[in-house]
Amino acid sequence: MYNDKTLSCKDCSNDFLFSASEQEFYAQKGFTNEPGRCPECRAARKAEQRGGNRGGYGRSERQMYPAVCASCGNDTTVPFQPSGEKPVYCRDCFQSQPRRSW
Repeated sequence: MYNDKTLSCKDCSNDFLFSASEQEFYAQKGFTNEPGRCPECRAARKAEQRGGNRGGYGRSERQMYPAVCASCGNDTTVPFQPSGEKPVYCRDCFQSQPRRSW
């Protein structure tokens, strides 16, 4: 089976553990190369590639528009420009609406 290995990070040169369970995971996924970076450097590299964003692979922040909920009358924001033709709901009221099949 697999045994724990100590590898050296190619970015920071620190040693890190490539555990037997990680090796098994890599094998299950079909990965043929061992990791070249320690977990900290991998996380930093991912964050850098995403532009410091917490997800979305570099997507810019979503534009939000102010609206008034048609159900409760509270001010809210929605990710689209309300046209006034259809009702707009806050998150709570929208989630309590019956699901429709379009």
